[in-house]
Amino acid sequence: MKRQDFQYDLPSELIAQTPSAERGTSRMLCLDRQTGAVRDQMIADLPGLLQPGDLLVLNNTRVIPARLYGYKPSGGRIEIMIERVLENNHVRVKLHASNPNRIGSRFQIAPGIEFEIINRSGELYDLGLHAGMSIESVLEQHGHMPLPPYIQRADTEIDQTRYQTVYAEAPGAVAAPTAGLHFTEALLQQIRAQGVAISYVTLHVGLGTFQPMRVDNITDHVMHYERLDVSSAVCDAVARARQAGGRVIAVGTTAVRSLETAAATGELQPYRGETNLFIYPGYEFRAVDALLTNFHLPESTLLMLVSAFAGREQVLAAYRHAVAAEYRFFSYGDAMFIY
Repeated sequence: MKRQDFQYDLPSELIAQTPSAERGTSRMLCLDRQTGAVRDQMIADLPGLLQPGDLLVLNNTRVIPARLYGYKPSGGRIEIMIERVLENNHVRVKLHASNPNRIGSRFQIAPGIEFEIINRSGELYDLGLHAGMSIESVLEQHGHMPLPPYIQRADTEIDQTRYQTVYAEAPGAVAAPTAGLHFTEALLQQIRAQGVAISYVTLHVGLGTFQPMRVDNITDHVMHYERLDVSSAVCDAVARARQAGGRVIAVGTTAVRSLETAAATGELQPYRGETNLFIYPGYEFRAVDALLTNFHLPESTLLMLVSAFAGREQVLAAYRHAVAAEYRFFSYGDAMFIY
């Protein structure tokens, strides 16, 4: 199967550049994966599509202000995009600068705050912080929200809350689990009130989520690694839902990859570590029965995951409907419920 098999035409004006005026007001395209039928609804209609005994699984990772700007000793500007925070005040990053970056090079974020390049692996650099404060303090004071590359504007104050789920708890992501951005506290309470259980996994979304596929044959693609935690409590909640005849409904592709990684042996088990699970058509799902997700980029691994779940032709037909109906696409865009 070729990367180009997951192409679709998207007018640039449908790429959402800002969040909706109010959280929880997005549209939601529903796709019946058995029949391919689609219908237009709103995210507020989601509780009516859930049943007592169902289990909703969300990703509670918290986005860190992972983008930093600084200067080289020569005065040249440099942009640091953190991929993950390491131990001992070290970080793994992507660097954007006009000239090559060498081991031992230093650059300044602010007076008294310097980073030094200590290692390089491919496109990523390991940096050590030289400052009288922690990495977390530097990010809190000088970091910017890491909006994705297709949002063509600088981050603003509104992104500090709207590019974060209302249930974000575990810091570590450098991109939001965007399907969760639609939920309000009121919507979650309404879902619980009708007998639907809610559990949380943690998957720290990495920069690789935006990495374009560079091979034509999708089976040649090597996925990036991301850290995740699926607890025994989540496994028990899934077992209870199964026993009650309920469905396991993943909120976002990150929740799917978390559950499917933990179920890789055929039985869902607690899992804490790294995953580079690549889900594409032909994959046999073991843990997920329904999916709430956003719309994904053409030829992306996320679109391939959704196509594995609902069928490539049906998904692409639903995307064509979404384009014709002028849904808003990508991180700040509308939702899609596949059942």
